[in-house]
Amino acid sequence: MKLHNILQDTLKKEQNFITDNGEIKKWVVINYAQNQNEKLIELLLKNEELREKFFKNIKGYLIFDYKLFVSFIENKNYFNNSYTKYKNKIGLTIGNKYLKQLDEVSLVWPFKDTVLEGGQSKEEQKKSEIFFNEVLAQDEINQLFEPKVLTNSYKNNLTGEISNSDNFIIKGNNLLTLYTLLPVFERKIKLIYIDPPYNTGGDSFGYNDNFTHSAWLTFMKNRLEIAKKLLTKDGSIFVQLDWNEVHYGKVLLDSIFGRDNFRNEIIWAYHGPGSPKMKQYNRKHDNILWYSNSATDWVFNGDDVRMSSEVHVGGFNNEMNADVSKDYTSKGKIPEDWWETGRDKNEFLQEMGILYDEYLKIKDKDWWKMAVAARIRVDGEKRTGYLTEKPYKLIERIIKAHSNSGDIVLDFFAGSGTTGIMASKLGRQFILIEQLENTHTIIKKRFNDVEYVYYELKKYNQTFIEQIGKAKNTKKLLFIWKQMKEKSFLDYNLDIKKQDEEIEDFKNLPINEQKQHLFDVLDKNQIYVNLSSIDDKDFEVSETEKNFTNEFYSLRK
Repeated sequence: MKLHNILQDTLKKEQNFITDNGEIKKWVVINYAQNQNEKLIELLLKNEELREKFFKNIKGYLIFDYKLFVSFIENKNYFNNSYTKYKNKIGLTIGNKYLKQLDEVSLVWPFKDTVLEGGQSKEEQKKSEIFFNEVLAQDEINQLFEPKVLTNSYKNNLTGEISNSDNFIIKGNNLLTLYTLLPVFERKIKLIYIDPPYNTGGDSFGYNDNFTHSAWLTFMKNRLEIAKKLLTKDGSIFVQLDWNEVHYGKVLLDSIFGRDNFRNEIIWAYHGPGSPKMKQYNRKHDNILWYSNSATDWVFNGDDVRMSSEVHVGGFNNEMNADVSKDYTSKGKIPEDWWETGRDKNEFLQEMGILYDEYLKIKDKDWWKMAVAARIRVDGEKRTGYLTEKPYKLIERIIKAHSNSGDIVLDFFAGSGTTGIMASKLGRQFILIEQLENTHTIIKKRFNDVEYVYYELKKYNQTFIEQIGKAKNTKKLLFIWKQMKEKSFLDYNLDIKKQDEEIEDFKNLPINEQKQHLFDVLDKNQIYVNLSSIDDKDFEVSETEKNFTNEFYSLRK
């Protein structure tokens, strides 16, 4: 039973708290709470879940957290089943405007105390983000963060049972996957490197292009908080950002990892070209923020690490020596890393001419100099290949300096998987999380010669979300709605009968609004199948999926 239902049933046991028609006298309850009323406290203490939620145990004494209780009572809507009408009222106001209506961040930000699920399976599929308030929706959040059932598992170049030392590639929403990793890998990850959405308004990453500052901060906060729990005591996290959000990101990371654990800011100079038409200084670098998980203990193997011969062997040889895209070199970016992909200095000079002089001017400066042009097409084809976003040298330098052989490296914004490639070649174990189908096609191609175990989070309502996103017309959406009524988990506030009675109004909506409405009525806690529901027949978990799942979670022992 949900917490608000438990509380409502408990309060109704006291006659002074209910009206003649059985509704809760909210303001009476609040008054009792603010005055630390003995009758109210005694009533709450009798229920174990309410006692755990609203009381703090301080040296064996239970202290009533009346502020939390009042906040819960004030914000929970007991009198109207339409949460939609109520949700915009949550939050503080500035100038009589709700924070949700503002795009401002000061000491706090709109919906800071919420969870942003933030996910989709394809870059072109857009949907409104769902925020779960940590007080109002505690039950929903608990369900959302439960470890998930796993499906579509296979072992690439591996035989026998999986082990704690295997590499893992996991497809699914990265927030929910991080919580799925927690039972097995808590305090076991030595190094985390992430290259998250920069919130530029034009990133290639699918769901970030309409983030406000506040939404981006909430999105990142949720993921960084759980990532911290995965790090070893002497582990480190590297977060790569650019000028759009790096300053906000620094303050956010300070709040999660502690200012004392901020080790350094690394500048990656990628030598972008200038233009006479520009009315500002050209932006030629990204910022990489390094935090340790401890103020006294972390891995640092020295900063002066270079690309080494061991990278140029084995299954990656062709990829490491692929052709560099002319689309980039012709725009004047310095391919310093051509040497590491098999070219000598003379070949470099023949290709780039006088641009070598520009390189000489910066090569001894105190920052990391790695050209964007070092991005290579992973299949070696100039026109059909996929360009990696970051140079190998950049990722190699971080992995070498901040982990040792056998350590686990995690990247939960894996993209095309360069972090995993470098971790594998340097003798580290890797865990990659990525949710976009398009990108997983590339990952599988790149990792053809690598040993790893592949998993996906088992979808449930996510399947309907994807069908809605693909639908081309109202007829298809009505068919999906019929299937949803039979097989999906719908928001418990939804009146299905009312929905069908008003179906003509639904048909008259623009198709994008029809899609949004169907997104909204799905229960967002059932996007993937929770581990606790593995034997629930409604979720149709196969015996094979049960075996995959149980094999993975057995690693925690």
